[in-house]
Amino acid sequence: MSGPNTDYDPVEVDALKPEEVEAARDAALAAIAQAADLADLKQVRTAHTGDRSPLALANREIGALPPQARKEAGQRVGQARGAVGKALAERQVVLEAEHEERMLVEETVDVTLPTDRLPRGARHPLTTGAEHIADIFVAMGWEVAEGPVIEAEWLNFDALNLGPDHPARTMQDTFWTDPEDHGLVLRTHTSPVQARTMLTRTPPIYVVCPGRVFRTDEYDATHSPVFHQVEGLAIDEGISMAHLKGTLDHFAAAMFGEGISTRFRPSFFPFTEPSAEVDLVCFVCRGAQVVTTADGVETCRTCRGEGWIEWGGCGVVNPRVLTACGVDSERYSGFAFGMGIDRTLMFRHGIEDMRELFEGDVRFTTAFGTEL
Repeated sequence: MSGPNTDYDPVEVDALKPEEVEAARDAALAAIAQAADLADLKQVRTAHTGDRSPLALANREIGALPPQARKEAGQRVGQARGAVGKALAERQVVLEAEHEERMLVEETVDVTLPTDRLPRGARHPLTTGAEHIADIFVAMGWEVAEGPVIEAEWLNFDALNLGPDHPARTMQDTFWTDPEDHGLVLRTHTSPVQARTMLTRTPPIYVVCPGRVFRTDEYDATHSPVFHQVEGLAIDEGISMAHLKGTLDHFAAAMFGEGISTRFRPSFFPFTEPSAEVDLVCFVCRGAQVVTTADGVETCRTCRGEGWIEWGGCGVVNPRVLTACGVDSERYSGFAFGMGIDRTLMFRHGIEDMRELFEGDVRFTTAFGTEL
């Protein structure tokens, strides 16, 4: 019996020759050492350990060898691939540390430098003021009503007991739209919203109507052809001037602080009877008519020593207005009031010139921030 045949004809595979494996390993180690950053190292990893890399291709050729030659070739290729993998891991650690250090230097923010960000904007005080007023009345159970700024002549005048010969209907006070015989005007007050509300709702009615109005006034420190009003309307059974007084006292205290009350002075408005002008207790001197300064006691400049500041108009809704708007004046009564939002903000924030509210200077608006 013959013994095992130890003679074999080895298959020569160039990729598995020791010098070829060493060359592939040395090329990979050199490329790893030369990688300048993580991006370069990623390319080196693909080139020298990927499926098409020299060592990966050599590893595939092991199967082509006779069984007796595979062990030695496998060890040779495995040692080379292990050396490359170890070098890659070590270089990865080094480059990650360098990357982090570079980021700390390059992305450092100098907080002492002036910012180049755009400044934060602010809502206009007229907008926030109108919303604040609306919130006061919503908290009392009222609703907010709105209407168009281009209004029918009948709603702006006739429904409110402003007859055809009333001075407010002349071109001196009202902006009429062309053609004039269409009977459309830029509303001169927000009272048409009250008329619309009475025409479309059944009492009880409690609404507040903030909005923009138009009159042919001169543009100066205390007047503007475009300004803002807030009007209130309450229609219910048994409504009296006492309810009106309590409502306005609460409104004044909410806007100007506790202890600020109102007083009525007899007046005349076609849509209310009786009618009154509303005065506020001066929110600076609190009705004392004088204030204490560093130089002593002097007359209050805000109220000019009177102790009161004119605020708006009010009264019991004229029965003619109720009838014109379809409300039973025998059963229901009501009150109405109106104040200028612009004037209220001037009082509240010490604004001396109304034009500051309309000229769009961002330095004025941003002083109010996002809220009042």
